[in-house]
Amino acid sequence: MSNNFVYLTKEKLVELEAQLKEMKTSGRKEAARKIAEARSHGDLSENSEYDAAKEEMQMLELRIAQLEATLTRTRVLDPTEVRTDKVYIFSKVQLLDMLSNKAIEYQLVSTEEADIVKGKISTDSPIGKSLLGKEVGDVVSVKVPAGLKQYKVLQIGR
Repeated sequence: MSNNFVYLTKEKLVELEAQLKEMKTSGRKEAARKIAEARSHGDLSENSEYDAAKEEMQMLELRIAQLEATLTRTRVLDPTEVRTDKVYIFSKVQLLDMLSNKAIEYQLVSTEEADIVKGKISTDSPIGKSLLGKEVGDVVSVKVPAGLKQYKVLQIGR
């Protein structure tokens, strides 16, 4: 979304905060233990186990920094308060695939909550972007890796 906020449900916020706490405590402890163990094996210049442990620590610190940055931009929204006049983040949208003539349903969410298996697509995805602001009856054309798709908005819910 253009305002650079990350919109999350309260449940996802709690989950991300728990992940961050876990990484900062247990994750860092475990990574430090692996580095110390690898260091004890001798010459560091030819110690691939040490290099791998250091790289793992760097990846952990990168993920911690990313999560912290996400959490500072987070705005919690209640999906039950989403309006149904247009498609917004957290809207549940029933669509008609104009090519296959099959109905599908998606819920638009932030990138952090996206899970295609659960029918949750990101507002940053091609389909998500094209649906934002649309109303029932609107037809959208979306360029996806498989080609051009067309969807008709059948219903908007919470």
